[in-house]
Amino acid sequence: MKNGRSIFMDEEVQMMPPFMIDEQNSAEIFLSNMNYAQVGGAVVVQEVIDGNQNEYLTEVQKTYPDRFFCMGMAWTLDEAKAVRQAGLKGIAFPGHRMTESLLGLIPIFKYMEAEGMVLSMCLGEDEHQIAEMKEVIEECPDLKVAIGHFGMVTTPAFKSQVLLARVGKNVMVESGGITWLYNAEFYPYPSAIRSIKEAADWVGMDRLMWGSDYPRTITAITYRMSYDFVSKSKELTDEEKAIFLGENALRFYGFKNLPDLPYIKNMSE
Repeated sequence: MKNGRSIFMDEEVQMMPPFMIDEQNSAEIFLSNMNYAQVGGAVVVQEVIDGNQNEYLTEVQKTYPDRFFCMGMAWTLDEAKAVRQAGLKGIAFPGHRMTESLLGLIPIFKYMEAEGMVLSMCLGEDEHQIAEMKEVIEECPDLKVAIGHFGMVTTPAFKSQVLLARVGKNVMVESGGITWLYNAEFYPYPSAIRSIKEAADWVGMDRLMWGSDYPRTITAITYRMSYDFVSKSKELTDEEKAIFLGENALRFYGFKNLPDLPYIKNMSE
């Protein structure tokens, strides 16, 4: 629809910020937000509700290799091979929207493991995928896995999803969408901070990474707000903030040559 709106689950919703009047969140728009918020690099995942973006993200990866880590979408082994050959660095699976077993995708996961690709996996709100995901991790011990939406932090599956980081040496939990899940509380999201600390108690801060879920989350907040509720928190140490907001992602995704971005003062400050 127009002005950033979509029909989602039979309801008209503001899917993207209203100033995106052409219905496109381009890499250049995102880079402008990243530069303003002093974010050097970003991981770009995919979701079935947006359609397959492999072709566009292939061009983005080629054009901005140091700023973006782009993931493809694939449902067969041949599609996974095409994603790899295109130069995309991982594959994102919206498991929370899948009805079939995750175990049917193991040939893809084995291929990704052999090729050094990263798996981004969002899981459902209940426990029904936990055992399958545990088996995937055990079958592919060298596969890098990022569990999305901070383990669906406000749902009954939260602890079980986070504890998957104990199953394998290469499993991380990223917080993209945490501000959406705590939207009813809103900024500065004190319950989200408590959940981050709780997850760190379970698996260690070295298994947790910040994520924004941009652009959908910035219908309610700015991109900078999606992380500064963490950086401004008095409940986390400076070391914990540094690990969570950047160091873990640098290690896990292998970002290199990130720019040193200056702080740009707001005109209204």
